[in-house]
Amino acid sequence: MTVNKIDALLALRSEGRFLVGRDRIKLLEAVAEYGSITKAAKVVGFSYKTAWDAVNAINNLLPSPAFVTKAGGRSGGGAEVTAEGRRLIATFHRLEERLSRISSLIAEEGLEDQDDFLLWSVGVKISARNVFQTEVVSVKKWPVDVEVLLRVSPETSIHAIVTNDSAVELGLEPGRKTLALIKSSFVHLTTPEHTPPGVRNQFTGVVRRRIDAERNSEVLLDIGAGKTMHAVVPRQTAEDLGIAEGERAVASFSPTDVILAVD
Repeated sequence: MTVNKIDALLALRSEGRFLVGRDRIKLLEAVAEYGSITKAAKVVGFSYKTAWDAVNAINNLLPSPAFVTKAGGRSGGGAEVTAEGRRLIATFHRLEERLSRISSLIAEEGLEDQDDFLLWSVGVKISARNVFQTEVVSVKKWPVDVEVLLRVSPETSIHAIVTNDSAVELGLEPGRKTLALIKSSFVHLTTPEHTPPGVRNQFTGVVRRRIDAERNSEVLLDIGAGKTMHAVVPRQTAEDLGIAEGERAVASFSPTDVILAVD
């Protein structure tokens, strides 16, 4: 009897958000081997931008960074996979091996009477570029709205405002894990010396990338603790502010522009 082989693809998700698959793991492994995001991207067939977007997405959804940049060295700098990243790689391969054994069992015996095989759901695609795994620190209820303080990292917090109905439906309470989503077009940029006072969601960082189109500019800001923030602003605004790679800038957004999601 000929047995058809089932190729099962493993995708790890964090709070419902896609975290890593084979391609991203290969990218991290290449970074670990070559110590360069440019070389790693070339090896796995990613564009430079796609590679950076992938590792930034992983960092934003992990408690601590899987990937960091480092200064110095013969080429003036490089990239490094952290202990957290190496654990992620090892965990992925361990789970993939188990999934492969399950797939082989299904191929040999079929699905009938198989109560113990792995099911995974189809993930949804989210248009928001800024997605952070957070923990609810406090919930302050008002007659109409609810103010929620979310911890992104020990150094970084996000303020969100949702309706009372939404707070109840999402089960928001201290300790609750939730995703915070902010569209890049909702993020405003300014310079540190022109930062307005009293803004609750305000993050100072270093510009890692600026990509210009005819009307708009996309800016990637390193806000520390392995976290990044995407902003899309009018190109003229970026020019007026002198937004450039390596320079400091401040990203801010309104608490009402934060979308919360739970499992």
